[in-house]
This record gives sequence, C-alpha cells and structure tokens, in this order.
Amino acid sequence: MEPPVTVKVHEGLKDIEEKTCLVLDDDGPFLQRLSRALTQRGFVVSSVSKVSEARDIARLNPPAFAVLDLRLEDGSGLDVVEVLHRYRPEARAVILTGYGAIATAVAAVKAGAVDYLSKPADVEDIVRALVNTGEGMPEPPENPMSADRVRWEHIQRVYELCNHNVSETARRLNMHRRTLQRILAKRAPR
Repeated sequence: MEPPVTVKVHEGLKDIEEKTCLVLDDDGPFLQRLSRALTQRGFVVSSVSKVSEARDIARLNPPAFAVLDLRLEDGSGLDVVEVLHRYRPEARAVILTGYGAIATAVAAVKAGAVDYLSKPADVEDIVRALVNTGEGMPEPPENPMSADRVRWEHIQRVYELCNHNVSETARRLNMHRRTLQRILAKRAPR
C-alpha cells in the first residue's frame, strides 16, 4: 500500500483558481515522477504519453497549464500547444526537450509556450515557469549554459537552417568542413 500523497500547494499557485495541468511525455517513468511531483504541489494532473491523446484533452477539456515534451513518436508537443491555445488562449504551456536548440526554443515560443526547458529539468523550475506571470525578472538559472554549449547551439541552428548541408554550414560559419563534421559527430556539451 502506497503512503498517502501530501499536497503542499506551491506558493505561486495559491492565488490561482484552476490548477488543471496536462503532462505529455513518452518516457513512462519520467511521466509518472513528474505527474506525482506536480500533484504534490497542488496541480490536478492529467498525464498522457501520446500527442493524439493530449490534443483530445486540449480540445475537449483544455487545462490551465501544460508541460509538454517536444519530440514524441507520434508528433510534437508544439502541435498540442497550438490546439490548447485555440481552445484556451490564456493557458500556460512549458515545453521540455532533451534536444535543446535555439531554433526549437524560438518555435516553441512562437507557438505559444511560455517557456522552454531542457531535460532533465527540476520540478521547481517547471512549476516556476508555469506560474511566472512575467512580473519582475525571473531568477537566474541554477545551471546556465556554458560557452561551449552556446557555441554548439549556434552551430546546430545554422546547420538546421542550411538543411543539414555540412559544406554550406561550414562556409557560412567560416570553418573548415572537417572541423565542422567532428563537432557535429560529438554529443552536446553540458
């Protein structure tokens, strides 16, 4: 028998009437942990692992908040953001991704997301992003991107804009093609 869930309402949620939250992620254990953590902080959570299910919830019973994975097997969390904002324009959505890039962050904000966080994201950072109304400056990140990571993000963005053409990307970045290929073959720096 599981211990009872203790609900400690997050400070930012106290003044908010509706606390419904949609959580979409295809990583089952992560989805369960995040849903449980959000429930413990006062949210009423609906958790799903498919974009089609999330779209149905966003259309039929749009929540006040959403935490959505960017890339899933059956689509993108950005599709859910667009449906959610069509049926509930004031809804606040946060995009989570393990494939962080500036281009996708821009696409997420254009689609209507209020924030974009890289996985693994701390639950407190997610809640802060959901309830932050934009009044005042947000707290600086606990772990900001390193200079190497910023450089890597820029290279990835140009590579994506050049339709994954290594030669054209190298020319635009004023870099040797083989150097670029070595950079692209490596994992993203932390």
